Amino acid sequence: MTDEATLESFRLADSFLPVGTDSVSDGLEQFVATDGVTDVDELAALLETYLRRQHGQAGLIALRAAHVATRADDLAGVLDADRRLEATTLAAELRESSTLTGERLLTLQREVREDPFLDRYAEAVDGDETPGNYVVVLGVVTALAGVDAREACLLSCHELATAQLGAAQRLLRLGHTDVQRVLDELRPTMVAAVEDSADRSLAEMTPFAPLVDVLSAEHERADRRLFVS
Repeated sequence: MTDEATLESFRLADSFLPVGTDSVSDGLEQFVATDGVTDVDELAALLETYLRRQHGQAGLIALRAAHVATRADDLAGVLDADRRLEATTLAAELRESSTLTGERLLTLQREVREDPFLDRYAEAVDGDETPGNYVVVLGVVTALAGVDAREACLLSCHELATAQLGAAQRLLRLGHTDVQRVLDELRPTMVAAVEDSADRSLAEMTPFAPLVDVLSAEHERADRRLFVS
């Protein structure tokens, strides 16, 4: 990758990016509320499940497909990835948080740089032709920036893990050292998730984390919530 692409990947992975990922917990809040996650070891195990069973078997596949399609100037391919990901995401909250953060990322990118392909995709999202899932937007954005597909997938895994760990700090009152230790221990899981997604087609998206789906659905009806999902 070029230096410019590397710097862009750093920017996109930064928690400073104002796209709202700090307001979602992807069901973690409900795990904590029901004592499904009570300490750092249980948190690490749950994050492994997210990365391998959910993100790696759906989100990363959609990201790769969107990345490839963008490089080929194939808007229809991006829309296909977007719609298929929405169809495989069972929990309404997860769908809504994905499109909310996706919309913010898409808007932000269009404000900082101009690109005709990005504009065409945004028009499809604005016209309700496609949902605009966050990882699909990320696939488009990284492809346009010259970030390699594998690097984009690693970026996405890192971003998911840091967002979850940031939520866990507030929910479990974890120290910074514990958070950094979990993030370090998750590196092999991230790499494995990226490698597992490499040869999968959109038709092979098979996320399977039923407890995440169930607790995410329960979170929708929770009386008190710090996070939107």
